[in-house]
Amino acid sequence: MTNASADAAIVKLEDVHLSFGQTQVLKGIDLTINKGDAVSIIGPSGSGKSTILRCINALVQPQRGHITVDGTRVDQLSKESERITLRKRVGIVFQQYNLFPHLTVLDNIVLAPTRILGVERREAEKLARELLDKVRLAEKAGAYPGQLSGGQQQRVAIARALAMKPELVLFDEVTSALDPETVGEVLWVIRDLIRDGMTSILVTHEMRFAEEISDTVVFTENGRIVDHGSPEQIFHTSDNPRIRQFVGGLSGARGAVRDGEGI
Repeated sequence: MTNASADAAIVKLEDVHLSFGQTQVLKGIDLTINKGDAVSIIGPSGSGKSTILRCINALVQPQRGHITVDGTRVDQLSKESERITLRKRVGIVFQQYNLFPHLTVLDNIVLAPTRILGVERREAEKLARELLDKVRLAEKAGAYPGQLSGGQQQRVAIARALAMKPELVLFDEVTSALDPETVGEVLWVIRDLIRDGMTSILVTHEMRFAEEISDTVVFTENGRIVDHGSPEQIFHTSDNPRIRQFVGGLSGARGAVRDGEGI
C-alpha cells in the first residue's frame, strides 16, 4: 500500500472473510502494510475496522483468506501457544485500558515481560521506567490505576504494550472512551512513537490526527475496503462521494496534536 518494496511488507491480508453467525463482518479484505508505516483505518461504526485488527492479532479467525504477519500465517494458527508467540511480536492497545487495579503502574507494565518473556525483574523495571518517561508518566510509577485519569491510564496501557518490544502495535480506537480534555495527551504519545519509526495500525475517528501521522489511510464500509491512499488522496482529493461525505462530517469534530497541544 506504499511505495516500498514487497520485501518490506510486515502485514498482508488476502481475501479475508469473517462472519459471526449469519452476520458478514469482513467481505474480502486485501491489505498490505510495510515495516515502519503508520496506517490509519477509518470508516463508520460497524464497518469492520476493529475486526481487521483482531484478525491480525489472532483474537478472531477468519473463515476464508490468508493473513501473514512477518512470515507467520496467522490464519493457520491452531494452538493458543502459537497465538501467544504471535502476540509477543504484535501488541494491541484497546479502547478500555484493562489495567490490573490491585497493581501499581510499574507492576502493570512489568508483569508481562517477566511472566511471558522471562525477563529478570530488575531489567523489566528499568525498561518500564524508561517507557513511563516516554509516555510522560515517570512520576506515577508507584500509583494505582484508580488514582489516574483516563488519559493517564491509557498511556500506561501503551507503555505496557511497548514493554513486550513488539514489531507492530495496533491501536483500537484508543481515545474513544476518554474525556475530550485528555484525548490530546494520548495522541501526543502515539505521534511521538510513530515519529520514532514504530510500525502502527490505528483504528480511529480522529480525522485530523490520522491525516497528520499516517503514511496510508484506509476507508472501510460494510466489511469492505472502499479505498486507500495517502492522507492527501483520502482527505482532500478523493472522487468517492461517500468518502467525501464521511470525512467532511468528522474532520472538524476533534483535533490533532501539534506542538504538544490538542487543536
